[in-house]
Amino acid sequence: MLKKLLLAIATIIATMGFAFAQVEVNKADQAALDSVKGIGPSTSKAILDERKKGGDFKDWADLEKRVKGIADKKAASLSQAGLTVNGKSMPNAPAAKDEKKDKASASTSASGDTKKSAPASASAPASSSSTPVKK
Repeated sequence: MLKKLLLAIATIIATMGFAFAQVEVNKADQAALDSVKGIGPSTSKAILDERKKGGDFKDWADLEKRVKGIADKKAASLSQAGLTVNGKSMPNAPAAKDEKKDKASASTSASGDTKKSAPASASAPASSSSTPVKK
């Protein structure tokens, strides 16, 4: 029973690693394209058909121009999900979800530190200096 549980946990962890893998649009087969969140069978078929007809995609703009149904917003979400064109993520696309979480937790901890230090300085005794303090 314990072995089955450990195997299930290991499988889940391995699957999570595949979910964040980069998929190159010019080299991927249909299964690899389908693994990208936001690409279904019809979109992956359209990508493959267009790649076969017109050759490799030069950049994100070329992909958007040649594949019906992929515009700026969709391309940005596909880039965020791990799709690349010639090894590059879409320029100016939002950060990946994991990076957003890391940035959010960093800013939360930074603001948390600021909040903790603010009351301490506010409760510090006033100096006995005769110089007035500007507010």
